[in-house]
Amino acid sequence: MNYMKKITIAIDGHSSCGKSTMAKDLAKELGYIYVDTGAMYRTVTLYAMRNGLFDADGEVKTDALNAKMADINVSFMFNAETGRPDAYLNGELVENVIRSIEVSNHVSKIAAIPFVREAMVEQQREMGKDKGVVMDGRDIGTTVFPDAELKVFVTASAEVRAQRRFDELKAKGMPADYDEILKNVQERDYIDSHREVSPLRQADDAILLDNSNMTIPEQKAWLLNQVNKLANQN
Repeated sequence: MNYMKKITIAIDGHSSCGKSTMAKDLAKELGYIYVDTGAMYRTVTLYAMRNGLFDADGEVKTDALNAKMADINVSFMFNAETGRPDAYLNGELVENVIRSIEVSNHVSKIAAIPFVREAMVEQQREMGKDKGVVMDGRDIGTTVFPDAELKVFVTASAEVRAQRRFDELKAKGMPADYDEILKNVQERDYIDSHREVSPLRQADDAILLDNSNMTIPEQKAWLLNQVNKLANQN
């Protein structure tokens, strides 16, 4: 299904509410580029963890990280097997390792740092400058692409999101503890919503989607319906 006029689609929302799955499927359906901005922050987090840029209390050594930003190259390469892009850190495939609970526990602190957001937002805007892009994250509709033609804000209860994350990790054969994941989801919600730079909030012109009780096919149908409405308006 290809629409004549390419648009920018921004999908924001809380952690672990299935934004990425939704955005990837939609991009594939429309023949659009998909950018997983959360993966970008996770990749920077992985770099920081590997290079001793967290202190003993789990706080980020911001000056040391700032000095290293030029050495951190985040890129995406299309994976023909999955039909989706994989994240790379300086040319190394890190798609699975960035999804670990260790990275999840550290990513919100990295994502709250102004110079990290600035660097990533610049890259994201560059990736989406020609439209025909589906981007998901926390601040796409508010900060990265405030002029996006379609903005969706996704949410689900913390318990539902923790269960999904738990199931996802289990399916990948990775260690998972539901209570630890639920705590992580709640902590990330708090940090993401309260940070000074680009906090997580619903854009005024975004459409709310609570997918607590929706299947993936139902969400896909809902999203395509929104895109079709826009296509028919133009």
